[in-house]
Amino acid sequence: MGFSARINSFRRRVMHKLTKGVGSSYAEPEKGSVKQEDVKKVLIVRPNHRLGNQLLLTPIVQEVIETFPDCEIDLFVKGGVAHPVFQNYDHVKQIIKLPKKPFNNLLKYITVWFKIKAKRYDLVINGDKDSSSGRLLTQLSRARLKVFGDVHEEITEKHSDYEHISKYPIYNLRYFLNIIGLQKNEKPLPVLNIKLNEEEIANGKSILDGIIKNDKKTICIYTNATGHKCYSETWWNTFYSRLLKEYPNYNIIEMLPIENISKINFKAPHFYSKDIREMGAIIKNTSIFIAADNGVMHLASASLTPTVGFFSYTNPNIYGPYGNGSLSLNTNETNIEDWIRAIDKILK
Repeated sequence: MGFSARINSFRRRVMHKLTKGVGSSYAEPEKGSVKQEDVKKVLIVRPNHRLGNQLLLTPIVQEVIETFPDCEIDLFVKGGVAHPVFQNYDHVKQIIKLPKKPFNNLLKYITVWFKIKAKRYDLVINGDKDSSSGRLLTQLSRARLKVFGDVHEEITEKHSDYEHISKYPIYNLRYFLNIIGLQKNEKPLPVLNIKLNEEEIANGKSILDGIIKNDKKTICIYTNATGHKCYSETWWNTFYSRLLKEYPNYNIIEMLPIENISKINFKAPHFYSKDIREMGAIIKNTSIFIAADNGVMHLASASLTPTVGFFSYTNPNIYGPYGNGSLSLNTNETNIEDWIRAIDKILK
């Protein structure tokens, strides 16, 4: 771990301890005093700049829209990636952005915090229970209803998947709303979704057709990841060779990262794009997307394509793709035969 990473890790630990009790003095409204139609303005707080974390926010946004169909939603995030992620969400009216490097933009950083204090909301949701700034912003906000993000014991006992970073905010919201007297929601949880429209999907198909130039179905792989989540060239070459052997009736293509690198040395037909919606639209036209845990894996999941995520370092119970036949594979506990069987279940 580098010096900067150690400083950030230390800062997070200190801030977590300092803000652990934030929200403990919040008093929930009396049961029955809030009606569904009372909630018109909602703020969801998730101050993180990474693509994956913004995509993982889409389920709670969908849940809020379904629960309060007449509401307007503001998002408090970091960086600009939320704009393309929520481009087709009509209920999202304002995206309030913290600068990615706050100490380089201190005045803007402070101004954005005061912007939250200046506006009144009906409901504020902290989308990450481990975010110190998320808890502080929820406390700072002017709202009658506040969900700070703590996972209640009743939720952990009832839902085996409560650890997932996209799921527990929904379970928390449902629990909170039931406590204050609103109707209990037992529907299946929303999945990640960037809401690709027909034009985008058609454009993705056109790009894919230009790459493969045949009518066979397509498997898409993404061989890059960050840090310890990244598998070696040997690992990927072994897996790629096995895919070629097992699926001769499929195209196998590789999506390249912004660094334009390939762990299989560009052996497969490949493509690259800086436009995340275009990337999602191309993936949407494939039969399956296979990658290690990273933001593009979540983008594939949000394009509603069956996604296989390989995990060796991070926890699949927290970050694993779900819905649309998607699954996680812990490569510390499984082997290549298990991976092929899992892929078979999706493709055959």
